[in-house]
Amino acid sequence: MEQFILSVDQSTQGTKAMLFDAAGRLTARADRPHRQYINEKGWVSHDLEEIYANVLVVCREVAEKAGIDPAQIAAMGISNQRETVAAWDRADGTPVGQAIVWQCARAKEICDTLASHAEAVREKTGLPLSPYFSASKMAWILQNHPEAAALAAKERLALGTIDSYLVSRLSEERSFKTDYSNASRTQLFNIRTLQWDDELCTLYGVPRHCLAEVCMSDSLFGTTTLSGFLPKAIPICGVLGDSHAALLGQNCIKPGQTKATYGTGSSVMMQTGEKLVTSRNGLATSLAWGLNGKVEYVLEGNLNYTGAVITWLKKDVALLAGDAESETLARSANPADKTYFVPAFTGLGAPYWDSEATGLLTGITRTTGRAEIVKAGVECIAYQITDLVLRMAQDAGLALAELRVDGGPTANGYLMQFQSDMAGVEVSVPDIQELSGFGAACAAGFASGLYNPGTVYDGMQRRSYTPKMTPQEHDARYAGWQKAVLQALLH
Repeated sequence: MEQFILSVDQSTQGTKAMLFDAAGRLTARADRPHRQYINEKGWVSHDLEEIYANVLVVCREVAEKAGIDPAQIAAMGISNQRETVAAWDRADGTPVGQAIVWQCARAKEICDTLASHAEAVREKTGLPLSPYFSASKMAWILQNHPEAAALAAKERLALGTIDSYLVSRLSEERSFKTDYSNASRTQLFNIRTLQWDDELCTLYGVPRHCLAEVCMSDSLFGTTTLSGFLPKAIPICGVLGDSHAALLGQNCIKPGQTKATYGTGSSVMMQTGEKLVTSRNGLATSLAWGLNGKVEYVLEGNLNYTGAVITWLKKDVALLAGDAESETLARSANPADKTYFVPAFTGLGAPYWDSEATGLLTGITRTTGRAEIVKAGVECIAYQITDLVLRMAQDAGLALAELRVDGGPTANGYLMQFQSDMAGVEVSVPDIQELSGFGAACAAGFASGLYNPGTVYDGMQRRSYTPKMTPQEHDARYAGWQKAVLQALLH
């Protein structure tokens, strides 16, 4: 009987379930969105019960779409939106309030009070002090949810990233575990000692007993029947943060190999192997994963709004009827137009880390119209990615020859060509778009023995874009972007 790997990618906008066959080929996919709760202060939240329910629904739907017997599912992998924080009662899994989403800056004041500790935090975690990361969100929950504080006093409160929440809810054992990739993004995990750091826990006021056990990414996290859907429990044996999963899905396993994931926001990662590289340019150092008993590192830059810019153009300002129209309009725009858009809706992430910056549309002239504004929105995605890859190459001392990309916006040919032109490297787009899901499936497939790391990537096809812009045009356009960012930073 043919066997399959079930992969769940729980992302910012929704939840996907994918089935991959024994050769690593995508067989079927099912999706379900969840509501985005954004209040008048700009706080962003998710309903944890809705997310958990959606996971169960899409897992059933994907098996039905594939027309397989649930008994053919051999193992399960999970990739997840990172930095988003969940709180729940370990006794019964009941959520405490809503999840605080990674984009949410409500914990900024907590970070402000810790400003004098910023360098110590960076030294231990590889991360700049910021409300972007999980630790200050956890502190905010403890300070603002009396129920959370009461459960913490009884040692019943679980504080974790979405992966640990899902493992806890899905597993028969009610496991409370996370992996190295997710732990390294919390700002409570020491990436040198590979342990939760007691001094950081004290600094943020987060009790150590509220945090999950940290495991290798290909560990046995627990077993699940998906609430009775499966005839027998299968192992959950691959867990990775979505960006790390995409790095594995892109087969970026050698130092210098780099990928960019275009989602709601973006993560750009450069593999540095077993070498911990400290950034001098506003980037983060994180753990890539723990696989086969070995932990590896990455340089990473995170952007709050990339694909979300297209969503904003479509839903909030009604300049687009659909995502595909962004390419059509960008191509029809006046190529000489010098409009720039800086999407600092909730501040700017890497490499600037300015939570006070606000969005900016600049360079408008009388001839600027709808198409030119959309073009600026599309191009700002490539400019932001370029900011990061240039700094990564400098920090790591490694030449960047290729940028492997994934995510929905990579279907936009105008964006991909512009990305190649701005970054000055070949941009490689795989035929599998859901690389986070594929990476989680790979981890589970390797752990379960269904996949061979030497052959599972053989079927992947890639489409390439190479630079075509003249050096003079490149320099002029990129200089204009840098000027626009400077304006946004001068708030």
